[in-house]
Amino acid sequence: EPLPRGGDPAAVALPVPMQRKKNFDFSFAGLKTAVRVQVERAPAELRGQQSFRANVAASFQNAAISHLEQRLKYAMSLCAKQAVSWGASPTTLVLSGGVAANAELRRRLQKLCDATAAPGATPGGTWSLVVPPPRLCTDNGVMVAWAAAETLQLGECHIADGQEVRARWPLGKSVASLAVDGIMPQPGK
Repeated sequence: EPLPRGGDPAAVALPVPMQRKKNFDFSFAGLKTAVRVQVERAPAELRGQQSFRANVAASFQNAAISHLEQRLKYAMSLCAKQAVSWGASPTTLVLSGGVAANAELRRRLQKLCDATAAPGATPGGTWSLVVPPPRLCTDNGVMVAWAAAETLQLGECHIADGQEVRARWPLGKSVASLAVDGIMPQPGK
């Protein structure tokens, strides 16, 4: 994280991923490719400079966070529109895992929460951001191992043979159908 702090987030032209897709999906594959291309095209003497590396890191961080902000805006909008039908009004965003240690991400998500009206909150109420202290923001490998230990303790076992393997596993109930139902605008509409 120290490297991007010394760079200019606008110095290297990088795309914000999936700008035209107005849904809840996110991907950094195109952004990573754009970084590689920008670095490969830069003159060798420039690539060796600390300022260039800092600018690339800051520009990558800016584009990646912008992508997350966009997706969260869609999700917050969905929460506002669905609060009544869900019988709940989510008003808290939790940032956790290793990425939650990133100070710029924390700052920008706090700014987003502060600027976004929360469904069902008191007039003028905004979203709350909950983030553990950086020392507790660790990679989710520990969380996955803990979940496995809890599962084994319950006497359950997951046999890998014959199981479906999915590179992109959903995190929860799919909200993709809500986009079709008009909750989230589709591209070109």
